[in-house]
Amino acid sequence: MANEEDDPIIQEIDVFLARSLLEKLYLFQYPIRPASMTYDDVTHLSAKIKPKQQKVELEMAIDTLNPNYCRSKGEQIALNVDGTCTDETSTYSSKLMDKQTFCSSQAASNVSRYAAAVYKKGELHLTPLHGILQLRPSFTYLDKADAKHREREAANEGGDSSQDEAEDDVKQITVRFSRPETEQARQRRVQSYEFLQKRQAEEHWVHLHYYGLKDSRSEHERQYLFSQGHGLAENTELIKSPSEYLMMLMPPSVEEENDKPMAPSNVLSMAQLRTLPLADQIKILMKNVKVMPFANLMSLLGSGTDPTAVLRCVQQVALLVQGNWVVKSDVLYPKDTSSPHSGVPAEVLCRGRDFVMWKFTQDRWVVRKEVAAVTKLCPEDVKDFLEHMSVARINKGWEFMLPYDEDFVKKHPDIVQRQQMLWMGIQAKLEKVYNLLKEHLTPKKQEAQSAHPLLVSGEQRVNMAKAKVRQNYGQLEKEFQKQKAEMKSNDTSAKTDVANIRIKEEPVSVEEPMDTSAHSEGLNNGLVNGLHPAQGSTDPVNGHLPGGCIDRVAQELKAFVSSTFKKQFVLTLSELKRLFNLHLASLPPGHTLFSGISDKMLQDMVLDTGCKQILVPFPPQTAASPDELKVYALWEAGDTYDQHRQVLLEIFSKNYRVRRNVIQNQLSQECGEDLNKQEVDRVLKVSFCSLW
Repeated sequence: MANEEDDPIIQEIDVFLARSLLEKLYLFQYPIRPASMTYDDVTHLSAKIKPKQQKVELEMAIDTLNPNYCRSKGEQIALNVDGTCTDETSTYSSKLMDKQTFCSSQAASNVSRYAAAVYKKGELHLTPLHGILQLRPSFTYLDKADAKHREREAANEGGDSSQDEAEDDVKQITVRFSRPETEQARQRRVQSYEFLQKRQAEEHWVHLHYYGLKDSRSEHERQYLFSQGHGLAENTELIKSPSEYLMMLMPPSVEEENDKPMAPSNVLSMAQLRTLPLADQIKILMKNVKVMPFANLMSLLGSGTDPTAVLRCVQQVALLVQGNWVVKSDVLYPKDTSSPHSGVPAEVLCRGRDFVMWKFTQDRWVVRKEVAAVTKLCPEDVKDFLEHMSVARINKGWEFMLPYDEDFVKKHPDIVQRQQMLWMGIQAKLEKVYNLLKEHLTPKKQEAQSAHPLLVSGEQRVNMAKAKVRQNYGQLEKEFQKQKAEMKSNDTSAKTDVANIRIKEEPVSVEEPMDTSAHSEGLNNGLVNGLHPAQGSTDPVNGHLPGGCIDRVAQELKAFVSSTFKKQFVLTLSELKRLFNLHLASLPPGHTLFSGISDKMLQDMVLDTGCKQILVPFPPQTAASPDELKVYALWEAGDTYDQHRQVLLEIFSKNYRVRRNVIQNQLSQECGEDLNKQEVDRVLKVSFCSLW
């Protein structure tokens, strides 16, 4: 208060905001005037501007009669620039340096804080500036003088050359075809200094007319510096509180983005990143990091971010591999792009990289030669795939770069299960595209099979299978009786024709959990998509459901099994489980089938829907898994091929490999009709399209 009393208000001035020249007013800052140059009306010879760049060139006259002007120096400069001859293209037509060119540069990138003020009759009129340009002398005439000098030297050298010079002009050239430009290469080219200079040079100059200070047109334009209406309606910006008014006149200093050094196109600061939507933040982070644990991703997004929203967004741009998130291939290789090494389209690159990611869901180690042999891609592309997510180890291969994240798997079992279903779908696509063999689908076992397989006849295989059945007869009969007691009503006949029962080759334990990961046998690290077998089971009570839900689950399961076997009449247990997992992946969260379906429940439902297990006598030394040895078939489908299908199933129950002519003869005998080769092929295709 004391300071305010010592500094009393002397006068109050009304302030008005003029808008007529709002985006047209520039402030020119001239350099210090030399003694031979005056900035009066006659010195401005011409002016031109590039509006987009806010670049101005002014041509101003030099007073050659001034005693401070060195005439001999002016003549020498004109001679160096134009030479001895004068024409329309000459820079100095008077053979004397009588003018000077000034080029502008922006003095400040943010001019919103500056305005031109005019004080008149107790009123202050402000007009915001559109730009502040500093004028500096241009020395392009020196470049022109150097070019003239080089032309004269070239002409002198050309006069001394012989007539044989024409023969030297014939030179061998090499034609090269440029590779397709990638998106990153295009961004680097656009940000380059050469490209920016070319863009600036492409803008045409706009010639201006200069009007002097005392010209009537200048006087007319100066009237626009005053506010056209003094009413409050047109000056609402100035009806502010003292603090707001002061903030408008002197806003806080903010470092402009243009003043910062230009960063590469693929670099984004964390401050800029957090201004983007959450989905864009996660996409940019995953695209740059490529492999990241969920905990690290949450720390980069900052405190207060909802983990549920992050999980929902990260699944759109990444896949789960060994408990860590790896960016999807289509994010790194967008559509209509190609490889910078080989020119291969993005679709092929995505398939190859998906194969590498899928291999890491099976094992921590991947061999580069194996990937190249399957994908048929060039070594540079394969190396890029591996460097995205693994580290090379000498004499071992490529190891996944991050350890298995057990914490994430334990906290989010639903996410892990859904990702596992997605990987099974990707595996099915890769099998069709690359025709994957058995050794590609499962890791190699440490102990190899016997080098000399045993040769066993078909009759011996049948006898061995029957002997195995007799050994397990007692246990299987008890299980069958228990199963019938649970599934049938009390009035069901207890008499069972044991002779008509197809005895299973291997016993099925009551507490056997359903293995939802096909091809998981023999993994040396026990990982399937980063999930341990003990943690992958979704059955809370060993496959048994609460009493209130069992009917509903049985109906859903029966509907799936019935529809599946009506489409594919013969299926192995392994293929049936794969189709069931794909069916689960398409269901909404919280569906009744997610409560847990064991192997036993699935097999029992197959038998209850009218299917039978076919005891195919596979060779003992086969490398197939137990689930692949269990074959189920729909005995009666109600179509015209029921009889043919039953004959075929009887044939394959005696031998796993049968010649076509044997099948043709057996069908003709049993069905009482002569079938040609095309009809036999049709019967085989309709009956065993999913198995053979």
